[in-house]
Amino acid sequence: MTEDAMTEDAMTEGAMTEEARDLPGLPAPPPLGASALPPGTYEGRVVLVTGGGSGLGKAIAAEFARLRADLLIVGRSAARLEAAREELEGIGGTRVATAVCDIRVPEAVAAAFDVCETALGSRPDVLVNNAAANFPVPAEELSPNGWRAVVDITLTGTWFMTREFARRHLAARTAGSVVNVGASYAWTGGPGFAHSAAAKAGVKNLVETLAVEWGPYGIQVNGLVPGLMPHEDMTSDVRGALDRAPRQDARQPALRVGLPRELGWAATFLASPYARFVSGHTLVVDGANWQRRALVNDPVVPVREQLGRGRFGE
Repeated sequence: MTEDAMTEDAMTEGAMTEEARDLPGLPAPPPLGASALPPGTYEGRVVLVTGGGSGLGKAIAAEFARLRADLLIVGRSAARLEAAREELEGIGGTRVATAVCDIRVPEAVAAAFDVCETALGSRPDVLVNNAAANFPVPAEELSPNGWRAVVDITLTGTWFMTREFARRHLAARTAGSVVNVGASYAWTGGPGFAHSAAAKAGVKNLVETLAVEWGPYGIQVNGLVPGLMPHEDMTSDVRGALDRAPRQDARQPALRVGLPRELGWAATFLASPYARFVSGHTLVVDGANWQRRALVNDPVVPVREQLGRGRFGE
């Protein structure tokens, strides 16, 4: 399914109010395959994307491929990585290598970087930390294992990848760029997602801390936050939550959801030579949705009720 088709599926005819239907909303982006950066911007550069075998990670990797980057995509499913490799190689004609890796394990992380140097002949110039874990749950039902699983992948895994990237560049005295994919509830909190919101707040803090610490060595660190961008890799619980709240276009200030390529374009800019003085910044790509406020608040609906759960303990 194409990105445009997925977006059309997410739209519901007649979902908006009469007044909203008369408003233009934010314009649609340029077509898939377009780029604001010059052709070949990343030629001769290597980009490592975690979670690059599907979903938004693959969409980010695709935009780097269009700009002639060589890619190492990392994930836990060999079959998914291989399918993505074939697809990405067909986009830019560039080299694409894969590495099966559990980013929670430092030795596995180091091995993935070794694969990059062996297969592509270079340490990565750009690291995109996209891999994360998440599931909705009332905080009182969040198990110790559930907490650890999400925090270890989202925060600790991001740290292990970033640390390995920096250590190799520091040793070689070369510049590099890190882009951490975050979430807007790093600022606001995320009821129903205590584990993920806490982890993403840590990821945002890493951006701000490491940008200062490693800037003198030529390493820039930025964050990137996606809005609602329907894609084929949405988990069943996220898809279920969307199904319980249809008409998503009408729920965005832009009066449309985002397209995965819009996140990819932002990532390629942040890591490009044209953003060298941008560091320690987190760019939100969500059509202003996370900043919306109502003049009169809706009634409070407890998280348990939103998730269709009964009374705790019953």
